[in-house]
Amino acid sequence: MGFFSKFFKGGLASSSSSTHLVNVSDGLKYSGLSRNELVERLVDLEKSNNKLQNDITTYQKNGASKLSEFKDVKKRLSSDEDNSSKKKIKKAKKSFDFSKHNTRFVALKFAYLGWNYNGLAIQKEPTALPTVEGTILEAMNKCKLVPSMVPQDYKFSRCGRTDKGVSAMNQVISLRVRSNLTDEEQKDPSNDEREIQYVHILNQLLPDDIRISAVSLRPPEGFDARFSCQSRHYKYLFNKEGLNLDKMNEAAKLFEGEHDFRNFCKVDGSKQITNYHRNIFSASILPVNGDFYCFDLVGSAFLWHQVRCMMANIFLVGQELEDPSLIADMLDIKVTPQKPVYDMASDIPLILFDCKFPEMEWIETNVNDFKAIKYGKAVEILVLNYQLKSSIVSIFRDMLPSSSASMDGKIRINLGNGKGQVLSHYRKMKDRDVMQPVEVVNEKYKKRKANKKIPKN
Repeated sequence: MGFFSKFFKGGLASSSSSTHLVNVSDGLKYSGLSRNELVERLVDLEKSNNKLQNDITTYQKNGASKLSEFKDVKKRLSSDEDNSSKKKIKKAKKSFDFSKHNTRFVALKFAYLGWNYNGLAIQKEPTALPTVEGTILEAMNKCKLVPSMVPQDYKFSRCGRTDKGVSAMNQVISLRVRSNLTDEEQKDPSNDEREIQYVHILNQLLPDDIRISAVSLRPPEGFDARFSCQSRHYKYLFNKEGLNLDKMNEAAKLFEGEHDFRNFCKVDGSKQITNYHRNIFSASILPVNGDFYCFDLVGSAFLWHQVRCMMANIFLVGQELEDPSLIADMLDIKVTPQKPVYDMASDIPLILFDCKFPEMEWIETNVNDFKAIKYGKAVEILVLNYQLKSSIVSIFRDMLPSSSASMDGKIRINLGNGKGQVLSHYRKMKDRDVMQPVEVVNEKYKKRKANKKIPKN
């Protein structure tokens, strides 16, 4: 028997119970091959078989690894879902439902240093500096006293609007805030200790240059911080150097009484103001301390930039560039029907000193209370910091060469900030260019607004 016959009889026949790569019928085609050729063919088949076995083993190992990796990913995803679900549950627990809490209408009295703020009133558009109201309402919203940053949501009202840089000592706002008490309990002063400690909580959250000084838990019926205010008291501080105080006081007195102040304000068409009459109860020049005096002014209400415009003209009288009669001429719209062009006084020296309201109950901070002492100390530290800065600035000035250069006949207009405007020749107010009449300004604004509403083709 030849090798081929032995191979198939011995090799194939003996393993008939298993599956093979070649069968008997397929093997007949190898009958014409020599022994060496058959051996080479057998070796090739064994190599192919070994490679196939290795591939199968590798695939099985990789499959197991992939399966394990898949299980790990599935487990991790499942864990993440559980954690996410827990976070959602935790967040849901923290949500604050204002509808489940009672509210009450209150008034708050507060003070602020204005030079770090973009004025009092909160603005719709972003501002270069924060506003005082925006800072207060953010604190209220943070401690859940108000539900949003939208003042209209809680009957918000302010006493008097102050410009960028202007400070206030007794500003007042009124609004509706969250309460611990029912409507009936709020009426009884004996329950006040159980009420939210509004002053203490807010002073914890507010910066040191904004301080809440008192709260009225039961304002008079129909109270509104703006419309219930009977008078506003302003003080404008200045250094007396180079000023005739007697003439300034003479000019200030001419403001007293009811007058048309259209020549002492900023005319803004968007406000559409038609009545410029305001009542001034008192106006005078008073000493403050050392070389500092103030323009002390009390009135029922004021127009935009009115106090700063009044002060700018008083400075001109104090520098003896104008006579005190300038004030009377500017108040008489027959003599001065249109506002002359002039710069208003600086903002920093102006203070809204006080606001007077009908008799009402204010709960002030107890000076013997530890909490009051703690936050009063913060104000003392603030004052100390400014005193230190003032001393350092004085040393800074003294260490530099003298800056008292000759003006060579030029005039520096006093605007209250030490800078002012330097002129070679002063032009009297009556000889200056004038602004457009208020009626024209209002009409132009209305036309511009109307044109914006007209759709373009």
